[in-house]
Amino acid sequence: MHNIGVLTIYLGLAISIYSFIAFIVGVIKQDQKWVNSGKNGVLTLFLLTSVAVIFLLYALATSQFQFKYVSLYTSSDLPIVYKLSALWAGNAGSLLLWTFLLTMYTTMVAFSNKMKGNPMVPYVSTIMLGNVIFFYFILLTTTKPFELNKFIPPEGNGLNPMLQDPGMIIHPITLYLGYVGLAVPFAFAIAALILKNVDSFWILMTRRWTLLAWLFLTLGNLLGGYWAYLELGWGGYWAWDPVENASFMPWLTVTAFLHSVMIQERKGMLKVWNLSLIILSYALTLFGTFLVRSGVLTSVHAFGDTNLGTYFLIFMGIAVIFAMYVMMSRYYLLKKDSDHFESFFSKESSFLINNLILVGAAFAVFWGTIFPLISEAVRGTKVTVGVPFFNTVMSPILLALLFLMAICPLIAWQKSTIKNIQKNFLIPALLTFIVAVLLFTMGIKTAYPIFGFTIVAFMLFTHISEIFRGVKARRSVTLESYPFALIRLISKNRRRYGGYTVHFGIALIAIGIIGSQNFSVESMKTVAIGEKINIADFEITYENLAQKREGLNDIVFADLKVQKNGKQMGYIQPEKIFYGNWQQPSTEVGMISSWQEDLYIVISAWERDLRATFVVRVNPLVKWIWTGGVVVVIGTLFAIWGGRQNQVIPRYRGTQRKVT
Repeated sequence: MHNIGVLTIYLGLAISIYSFIAFIVGVIKQDQKWVNSGKNGVLTLFLLTSVAVIFLLYALATSQFQFKYVSLYTSSDLPIVYKLSALWAGNAGSLLLWTFLLTMYTTMVAFSNKMKGNPMVPYVSTIMLGNVIFFYFILLTTTKPFELNKFIPPEGNGLNPMLQDPGMIIHPITLYLGYVGLAVPFAFAIAALILKNVDSFWILMTRRWTLLAWLFLTLGNLLGGYWAYLELGWGGYWAWDPVENASFMPWLTVTAFLHSVMIQERKGMLKVWNLSLIILSYALTLFGTFLVRSGVLTSVHAFGDTNLGTYFLIFMGIAVIFAMYVMMSRYYLLKKDSDHFESFFSKESSFLINNLILVGAAFAVFWGTIFPLISEAVRGTKVTVGVPFFNTVMSPILLALLFLMAICPLIAWQKSTIKNIQKNFLIPALLTFIVAVLLFTMGIKTAYPIFGFTIVAFMLFTHISEIFRGVKARRSVTLESYPFALIRLISKNRRRYGGYTVHFGIALIAIGIIGSQNFSVESMKTVAIGEKINIADFEITYENLAQKREGLNDIVFADLKVQKNGKQMGYIQPEKIFYGNWQQPSTEVGMISSWQEDLYIVISAWERDLRATFVVRVNPLVKWIWTGGVVVVIGTLFAIWGGRQNQVIPRYRGTQRKVT
């Protein structure tokens, strides 16, 4: 088994190099046989990585402790689902998974029906294989998934308790799918530059790929936040941890890209900008991998100190320099026939400002993340950039983005007149004013939340207004009923209304962020049995402290009776879990969640006389964040799948080649 596992890695490296060369020879000689041989190599690579992943999963599931990776990240008493999810608990397993996903994406591109006859395929495959070679090189030289222990330990170290959570089964793999998925539009962009085919073809061919990558990044970030909220016990969902930032930065730049490509598709503008964005996004995924695996920054997500970070830094440098060189060498083509903005008051301008804000946000997060490194390199002391910095910088950025999302749907392409603006925005503005007054009368008088909620309301009203205008216009032509006209309108333009649904989801997330960031209250109190903790409208009675055993783990838990405004709300049972093979206990939060707020309780410490210390938080509107995430996912899926528009294969108009 060990020999077969190692053999798959050796063969993988050899075949990836062969296929890489075969595609290049096929392109230079314009010989389809070489290209076909390269494609067969790609398929073989996918099969090899599949075998390697299955072998490692089998070793993990059956506790084969002769393998170093298995003994480091599992134990025999671990539930099977966590034994399997240990595949991404360490460097070697997660990089093998990364390689598997990369070969899977490469195979899907090379053998896609939509790619038949497409002369970009050999170029795209070659670029993606360059990535595959790098990952196989790492698996063979630095992080070996099938490395054997010198002595077989009787038991493994076990899995970090923080990773023994359903969120950790899904969160990492969704992020990997997002990270690796960005390699596809990146490869298409570089292939388009090499072929001097700088129209919108590569954007149209990769729209679904990019949306899928963005969807997985979104899911990964949301699931990571949900896991942190429930599992880490600090009461928040986003701590601006360096590794959290690493996954957030490409999300911001890809979001900018998804908006700006619409201008290129429609107006032929922003070609250089779009290419720069996709290169930047892909570079940020490599940078994020560098952060996770280099150990240069402290993080709950980091994999520890290894020399992997250096390899990733070098690879990222090569990829970016190569991409920038190819782009600059085609700069004259990119600027040729490029259109220009006709008016500041246009949809194009609002998209561009949206892009600048998103990229500015990515830079702010990047700067806050790497500043400790710069400080240490220059002054010799590592300065911590904390949550207040990020919140202070990102809060106005969030409001600005929400405002742009509000006005963009109602602004015309090319040029909007004052008359149009007044006509389109009058009713949404009046309704928003009413909301602002209501918020004020309800007692919300602090500037940021009242501005925040008001802008969110404005955004919702403008979107509803835009949808209503569309329904009304359709009904005037077709004489359909309003509900039927709405259904037909949305189903006929899934991309547009899928995007609006995503905006609705973002609005719900924003409501949750604004509410929880501005109105959370916290209390830390030590109480004896029978005593009460009062916080906000809640009265919490400490009734009991006990211990139980589940498997090999000891669990200390408290029983807390909860009342709100005199009404019984039930019981909360926060826990501390002591794992036999882990020094630090794990926190299990006790929580009652509603649309209005979460009552969030952590048991912090206890004494022999059963007095216990609890951290109690009331976090308003957090449930809106998770609900908004679901709406974002639904909107994205709606925009990706189905519809006549998505079935149309763009026509390649660039340089013709004999090989495809």
